[in-house]
Amino acid sequence: MNSKVLNNYGSFDVTFKKGKGATLTDIYGKKYIDFLAGIAVNCLGHNYGPLVRTIKKQAKKQIHICNYFTSDVGIQYANELLAQTQFDGVYFGNSGAEANEAAIKLARKYGYETGGKNKKTIVTLQKSFHGRTLATLTATGQDVFHPECFAPYAEGFKTIVANDYASLENAFDENTCALMMECVQGEGGVIPLDKEWAKKACELAHKNGAIVIADEVQTGIGRTGSFLASKLLDLDVDVVTLAKGIAGGVPMGACLYRGKANVFKAGDHQSTFGGNPLACSAALLVLNTVNNEQFLANVKFKGEYIRNQIAKWNLPCVKEIRGVGLMIGVEVNVNPVEVEKKCLSKGLLFSTAGSNTLRLVPPLNINWNEIDKGLSILHEVLSSY
Repeated sequence: MNSKVLNNYGSFDVTFKKGKGATLTDIYGKKYIDFLAGIAVNCLGHNYGPLVRTIKKQAKKQIHICNYFTSDVGIQYANELLAQTQFDGVYFGNSGAEANEAAIKLARKYGYETGGKNKKTIVTLQKSFHGRTLATLTATGQDVFHPECFAPYAEGFKTIVANDYASLENAFDENTCALMMECVQGEGGVIPLDKEWAKKACELAHKNGAIVIADEVQTGIGRTGSFLASKLLDLDVDVVTLAKGIAGGVPMGACLYRGKANVFKAGDHQSTFGGNPLACSAALLVLNTVNNEQFLANVKFKGEYIRNQIAKWNLPCVKEIRGVGLMIGVEVNVNPVEVEKKCLSKGLLFSTAGSNTLRLVPPLNINWNEIDKGLSILHEVLSSY
């Protein structure tokens, strides 16, 4: 189907018209198993009844109001989210990039107030990904996202190597205002942080008077089998950013802060659409669905099942299987984009990450029949190498 939409995404020639659960249907009636979920956004799948009804109900009441005022559902969601995560306050935006942009500005203000104009360096990790704005691009520790055409980039960022203790030796000093890291490096190849290394990094950052920001845009909202992956790693963080699955497909982002990171004042950072009633109502339904011990246990179990099944195949093209919960990376020694295209033609969706990894992030409530159908297609394609 021809489109005048700018193809900044390198989109495939497939157009979808509807979905149910983890199954999508294109305009020709062909069905696909969805192991992508809008890149971890559709955390409750497609056409999830309770979410659809919640959105319809809220749309009849109120979709948007100016942030000079508050909405009843916005206040309710903020209170319940903060109670669940044990943070003090939250800023709402529309995306992960916005959430991380807010965290960067918060960190810079914190540094200025505690150490003066020179305390502005933010330490991030190689192979990280934090967004597509100029500041979040600079924070991203991958040169491929730093083409010369977008220069000059924002100043004040430094990258270190994840899970490498030697890189911590000179990582922080008196001019460091923050450490910013993903608990699992999604775009970098689905690389989990080592728990003890991450705890040591947080300890050293705090020792040097910096705050710690956990970018949980992709790992948050139950994706790893814990509501927050930073909690799973037992990390002492001051700021957490959320987006993707936060509202089940409705655009939303959040920047949560606590303790000494509570530095934002009126006018410091704003967003016209941030935290609108429609998004907050959807996010509240997601929170109350995902924030459940049995639900999260199922996420862990399904993730282990998928990883174990792929391991049992013992295929020569599979180098390593990584991941936590339903955030899974399959590193291959063949062209991952070619594998992606072949699977797409047979009715399975996923994306690639890093230079050689298949990224599987299905809906958190994907059923067993859909899991096995998707794995069957993946096995067929990988077995051909």
